[in-house]
Amino acid sequence: MTNARYLLASASIGTLLFAASAAHAQTPATAPAADADAAESEIVVTGIRGSLREAIDAKRDLSVIADVVTAEDVGKFPDKNVAEALQRVPGIVVNREFGEGERVSLRGTAPNLTKTLLNGHSVATADWFILDQVASTRSFNYLTLPAEIIGRLEVYKSPQADVEEGGVGGTINVITRNPLDLDPLTLSASVQGVYSDLSGKFDPQISGLVSWKNADETFGVLVGALYQKRRTRRDGLEIFGYRSFPVGGGQSALVPTLIGSTMFEQTRERYGANIGIQFRPSDELEVNITGLYSRFNADNFNQNYIAWGEQALGGGGTISNAVVQDGVAVAGNVASRAGGTQGFGVVYDAIDRAAVAKTVSADFDLTWRPVDSLSVHFKVGWTKANGDTSNENFIEFAGPGAFSYDLRSGRPEVSFSNPNPLNPAGIRPDFARMQSVTNDDEEKYFYLDVEKEVEWGPMTALKFGVKYTDHDRVAERFATNGGVFTPGLRCGGVPCTSADFATGSGMPGDFLDNIASPGTLRDYWRVDPAKLRQIYGSQTAPGTDRFLVPGNTYSINEKAYGGYGLAKFGGDGWRGNVGVRVIETKQTSDGFIIGGANPQFTNPFGGFTPSRAKRSYTDILPSANLSVDLSDQVVLRFAAGKTVTRPDFVDITPGVDLNGTLLTGRGGDPNLDPYRANQYDLSIEWYPDRETIVALAAFYKDIQSYIVNTTSTEILPSVFVPGSQPAGCVAAGGANPNLFNCPYQINRRSNGDGGRNQGFEFQVSRPIWGGFGMVANYTYSDAKANNGDPIPGNSKHSLNLTGYYENDLVSARLSYNYRSKFFIDIDRAAPLNQAALSSLDASVSVNITDNIALTADAINLTNEKIEQYSGSRDRPRAIYDNGRQFYVGARLKF
Repeated sequence: MTNARYLLASASIGTLLFAASAAHAQTPATAPAADADAAESEIVVTGIRGSLREAIDAKRDLSVIADVVTAEDVGKFPDKNVAEALQRVPGIVVNREFGEGERVSLRGTAPNLTKTLLNGHSVATADWFILDQVASTRSFNYLTLPAEIIGRLEVYKSPQADVEEGGVGGTINVITRNPLDLDPLTLSASVQGVYSDLSGKFDPQISGLVSWKNADETFGVLVGALYQKRRTRRDGLEIFGYRSFPVGGGQSALVPTLIGSTMFEQTRERYGANIGIQFRPSDELEVNITGLYSRFNADNFNQNYIAWGEQALGGGGTISNAVVQDGVAVAGNVASRAGGTQGFGVVYDAIDRAAVAKTVSADFDLTWRPVDSLSVHFKVGWTKANGDTSNENFIEFAGPGAFSYDLRSGRPEVSFSNPNPLNPAGIRPDFARMQSVTNDDEEKYFYLDVEKEVEWGPMTALKFGVKYTDHDRVAERFATNGGVFTPGLRCGGVPCTSADFATGSGMPGDFLDNIASPGTLRDYWRVDPAKLRQIYGSQTAPGTDRFLVPGNTYSINEKAYGGYGLAKFGGDGWRGNVGVRVIETKQTSDGFIIGGANPQFTNPFGGFTPSRAKRSYTDILPSANLSVDLSDQVVLRFAAGKTVTRPDFVDITPGVDLNGTLLTGRGGDPNLDPYRANQYDLSIEWYPDRETIVALAAFYKDIQSYIVNTTSTEILPSVFVPGSQPAGCVAAGGANPNLFNCPYQINRRSNGDGGRNQGFEFQVSRPIWGGFGMVANYTYSDAKANNGDPIPGNSKHSLNLTGYYENDLVSARLSYNYRSKFFIDIDRAAPLNQAALSSLDASVSVNITDNIALTADAINLTNEKIEQYSGSRDRPRAIYDNGRQFYVGARLKF
């Protein structure tokens, strides 16, 4: 908090400096803007200032309320990741759960309410992390989109009829470069090494771009490619939830279910390539053919040694010396029942995953202007993404235990009196599973737009368009039956022991250094991932037989038919448009439901019946935008319209995804209606010169159909080794002794009441003095649902401050980003929240020659941590340390 106050004070000082500088340097209000431009026409501005000037020019010229981010130069985007660059835009925030921004939230809405386009059309998305693959949302993962290929980002905050629907929060259009816009021959390359301080690894980052066009500037080709590698580590303290137990004296309190010390390791490799072919034989015809390929290898290994209080107490164990604060047992001593066969007090998970996310896109774009007043635009294309965990080797060790815990420092402390965490002999293999998850996202699309210039009073043009998209989302999950596999797990022909999986050392010496309290568990025996793979690879049927997991297997097809009409108006000092977009969505959901009168599919969990649901719905989306030049330097904008976002794919499936350890789950409903909202925007913008903007924007979103969480208890089948089943599970009887009926807390998505998002944005961008300048913005977002539910992704306050210095030799930037606390979602049948998050990033570039520059970048300089909790801070859920990243290298351009 002290850092935030200090930076806010710095922002205030910077604003005063800006005001004084603007008062001295601004063009007189009576002077035409053209004269101001002419006065500086001989100055060529490049680098950071050139990028900011280009973005300001673009914002002023757009017909909607929007913001723009541009690359400083070919192949040089202002951040290592597109999501990281977007967080500098007013109203946009990101989360760095694994150390990098992956998704963006816009104006207080969740990431799945932001629509991402690539050159004006939808782009398929996929995830690398298995939990995100299972969740199957619509939010775009920017890790699959290389920043090096981007020329410009347009962030549409108000709707317009000719912009693709789907973004209640807003729409982001990612624009790649075209060869005819560059020099006749452009060569650009970047070579860097990245050091991740937690993993202690140094890895390569290489990218390059070649662009050529002929002397007549009628034909050009652009090719770009990159390779990036980064070995990462994330240390964490996790609490998986809370459950009520008697704690003595007739009192009950919420006791932490599981408390773990976890280390996540990953090797990230990104391969990417793009091509652009541009043909413009005349002013009447232009053809663009573009293609993109990106592959993100994301193999990862996770270890977590966990105190299992819920299982110990549910199996007849005891809790003593409990300290209860606000209904939570924040400290105590837990022990499994002496001599019992139920109620393990310790569990140790080790998970080895082979994961990948891929995106490919190709499209053909034609613009024909038969006469000066008529333009015909045709686009056809295809995009596909795959998010796969091709194999997950999961091993769980467990046993009776006794431990003390204390949450009062905010950093969970656990001390085991039994077993010894450094000795693998204290616990035995209890659950073993191999599984795979695949998630395919594919869309084929066709667009046709016609625009005709007219002179009918204030009307300047009419524009009409039609679209057709065919979208498929297919998910499959296969797994071995853990309850059968574990007893049959063999090492050298005999049952495996924990020691068969162990390395000869404990955790790294700096494990949890930055987030531990003195009593935190910081060392335990380690699983060797190579041994885990070797042992699992040597197993035979039936233990290795995989079955379909119906709750995570489904296919969704959406066909959208639509069109729009748009009328453009304008006059002396004003311009605007009015239009309507009409979209019919035809949806088919295929999946499985548990049980049914005549089950057609069985696995070790029981019977399942295939289910198909079809529906269609139509949205009529009117919109209006108006911009008025109050003077040569001041623009007032107003916008209103209706927006829609379709439900997440997982939310419209028939099945249920179950967590057998915690007896929680998540289910969908194929009849869910979309998110729909009426929104109103107002913006006033002051442009005293071409390098300065001061803007204040207000927004109000009347969201009429939030999709909300409804949790209830459902009795569902699950498989456990007898004696290890959670409390409340009852043997189902029949031929399978491992089958139990268990009380699950199931979170099902449903259409609830509406709500509203309202707030304002303030931004300033200005050179101050000499080579110094600043960019600052602040957003206030107040989001509420009518039923009182918290709104996912909404931070009430967000702040971005960037100071820069630039001359012919040096270009340097220091950026601070802050977002206040926010609600993530319902997780394990309880709210999951995140505390305020901040980051300080820096970059420096030194020009050695006109063609060569040395570069250095740093991410998360202050080594900020991610802290999560359940509803209130006295119920901590997780603390994560991702460490810092440092980049050094060189850029070349010819």
